[in-house]
Amino acid sequence: MADKLNPACRTAGIRWIPVVNGKYKVWTKKIGSGKTKVLLVHGGPGFNHEYFECMEDFLPQEGFEMYYYDQLGCCNSEIPEPDDESLWTIPRYLEEVEEVRKGLGLDEFVILGHSWGGILAIEYALKHQNDGHLKAIVVSNMVASIDSFLACSAKWKKTLPPDRLAMCEKIESEEDWENPEYEKIMMDELYPKMICRIQPWPEPFTRSLRHVNMKIYVHMQGYSEFVVTGNLKGWTSWDRLHQIKVKALILGAENDEMDPEDMKKMAAMMPNATAAICPEGSHMAFWDSQEAYFKHLLPFLHSV
Repeated sequence: MADKLNPACRTAGIRWIPVVNGKYKVWTKKIGSGKTKVLLVHGGPGFNHEYFECMEDFLPQEGFEMYYYDQLGCCNSEIPEPDDESLWTIPRYLEEVEEVRKGLGLDEFVILGHSWGGILAIEYALKHQNDGHLKAIVVSNMVASIDSFLACSAKWKKTLPPDRLAMCEKIESEEDWENPEYEKIMMDELYPKMICRIQPWPEPFTRSLRHVNMKIYVHMQGYSEFVVTGNLKGWTSWDRLHQIKVKALILGAENDEMDPEDMKKMAAMMPNATAAICPEGSHMAFWDSQEAYFKHLLPFLHSV
């Protein structure tokens, strides 16, 4: 493990951080160097840092120090065996983010949380904004509640042809999740509209999909982006957003599975927040609407 190496040994920016009271370790990687440090918190739950790889073409060149981090159970990080479902909760992952911050020695840092990572960014700000370490948060492509998310994704599902919509809803009502037609509808007809609108999908994104930990995804979310049956069900921060005092950017896209109007409402409820919506993008706006996404993100990071 990297922590046992001679301190003079070069590790390409990779560090393993102990979490869960030292029982496990998670993988992190530093890229670039600068005063402003940005911790990238990926989505899922169960995805990984790989789909963030386009950030390397933007953040370091602007003088930002960026950190990849695979959450416990994901990709390069340790995967507990046997599976321990008590680890897959919002409070436990929230504590993990703080363990990673401490392990990396991050002070005056920015959290950029995407999708599920946006939930962690919101919760982290609510719990730790007065600790003196957090400069700002970026909530990327996430709304303030699971119900808000489901309301928007349901609208996308209604764009299916009537026969495909009927089949989709029949499969969901029967919980026939192994039906190959369900995945086909998702991957061929819905996700290319609302998840990533570039065709073919960028290689880092497809690689990230291949490495998803479905046990975590199903336990916390469910079997698709349209049904939440896991322990994320019912999560909301609408009634707490006004408590977030740190500077915040709520960054979304017009074709996202998360309603851009909800993102504007979120920013309006927070005393030090702004919202920015990419006109052409979707859930992976840093891929399919790069010019607009980074036009909003980079000046914000320079301002904190």
